[in-house]
Amino acid sequence: MIDISIKDMEKYYGATRVLENISFDVKSGEKIGVVGLNGSGKTTLLKVICGIEEYESGIRAVRKRATLGYLDQLPEHLDNYKIIDILYSAFEDVLEIKKKMGYLENHMKGLIGEELELMLKEYGELQENFELMGGYDIEKNIKRVCIGLKINEEFQDRTFNTLSGGEKTIVLLAKILLQKSDILLLDEPSNHLDMESIEWLEKFLKEYEGSVILISHDRHFMDKVIDKTVEINKGISSIYNGNYSYYVRERKNRYRQQIKLHNKQQKRIRTIKNTIVRLRVWESRGGGGKFYIKATSLQRRLDKIKRIEKPVIEHRKIKLGFSIENKSEKEVLEVKGLSKSFDNKTLFTDLNLKVMYGEKVAIVGRNGVGKSTLAQIIMNKCEEDEGVVKIGEEVKVGYLAQNVTFSNKEQTVLDAFREDLDITYQEARRALAKFLFTKDDVFKKVNTLSGGERSRLRLCKFMQQDINLLILDEPTNHFDINSREMLEKSLNHFEGTMICISHDRYFINKVAERIVELTKDGVHERKNLSI
Repeated sequence: MIDISIKDMEKYYGATRVLENISFDVKSGEKIGVVGLNGSGKTTLLKVICGIEEYESGIRAVRKRATLGYLDQLPEHLDNYKIIDILYSAFEDVLEIKKKMGYLENHMKGLIGEELELMLKEYGELQENFELMGGYDIEKNIKRVCIGLKINEEFQDRTFNTLSGGEKTIVLLAKILLQKSDILLLDEPSNHLDMESIEWLEKFLKEYEGSVILISHDRHFMDKVIDKTVEINKGISSIYNGNYSYYVRERKNRYRQQIKLHNKQQKRIRTIKNTIVRLRVWESRGGGGKFYIKATSLQRRLDKIKRIEKPVIEHRKIKLGFSIENKSEKEVLEVKGLSKSFDNKTLFTDLNLKVMYGEKVAIVGRNGVGKSTLAQIIMNKCEEDEGVVKIGEEVKVGYLAQNVTFSNKEQTVLDAFREDLDITYQEARRALAKFLFTKDDVFKKVNTLSGGERSRLRLCKFMQQDINLLILDEPTNHFDINSREMLEKSLNHFEGTMICISHDRYFINKVAERIVELTKDGVHERKNLSI
């Protein structure tokens, strides 16, 4: 059974065509991943499918009576609601039946005869629907999702307007999962989740009876969940019947095959063109019209050939390259007996960690355990309660925060980059171009940049600063998959020391040689992340 059918869809924003030729079907129970560069139209496609946005031409067909659940923008009307009430609102229809059942229970008291029989019949029908719709499992289902997404009782008692953006997203995700829609449309559902919650969500979606269409930059998450991939490239869709790893392999195979076909056709076209030229030369020397007829016939054949386009697999990528002139001493970082609490909440106690030169260390752990706080203490941006942090001699640190900020928000990209650097205007333009800041991009004010652009600008500056210790807090946030792959390659070639905080298991397994798990009791070495 087909849940959704999209055929020859086109979508414009003003005069700009975002989606050009999108066609694919979603069968009941299928788990589909949508991939493509940032700005390729992935989110737009989801909004069109669920009816939030219109489209110019093509077909969008959704199975009759199928329900859709979409991880939407943050609605303001939820601001004063408690989290537990928002979660219960996922069962509005079921709770309405429960309300009617309660009404009948109260009014059946004292009734006899035919009137009682009619009310009992209505009550029985309601009770049957209540059971079919999972009414007796509401509390169990809420508890299951709350455990998986770490929404504890204290969290449940808060109001929506007191939550951070990430916490709001988690609550809305929980509500959508509880609704058990026939079709789930999820845009970056693993954002703001720690590893345990991501693994729980993977299992939940894999076992989900309905269809799922999701967008994610988390390659491991995609591999675990999806069984079909839809790529959007220059507004056109291509279908790959497998998970993300299959898509990567098959895309390369298709590229090679397309190149072969293109080259073969180009060779044939050149041969025909050369023959036409020769025939016309011979005709000019007195062919009596016979060479002209042959040349004309060949030209018609040439004009009818449907050209095979030369495929393009490479897109604009950032060009990272760390160079080190001055190495630090062997012991780069030592943390001894470190403790930190906020508002009577203990993050960690007696934390000890030693990092040697050249090590690539990943720090993992649950949300709220203090990973970012540890990085800030190391950078002297946050004060520890107890303990000592010692940075080695000749260590030059590059710190990429989770949310990059600049001291002067009114500065242009070019000015912010050149600040504190001995670099000419032209040298700066060339360096920025490697990080995709070209033409007028360099004159944008830093306060207008997206999260990904701010991270790119900070990394670009690191390239000029002879950094030998990188401290990276969720460096793959805001990056599309191509940029993540470039970052992985660069970090693998980085000769200095790296300390990286991340929930991206694919990224960690690519770049880290040592994995440290942070808990409230300190740090624990892990051999690897099972993927």
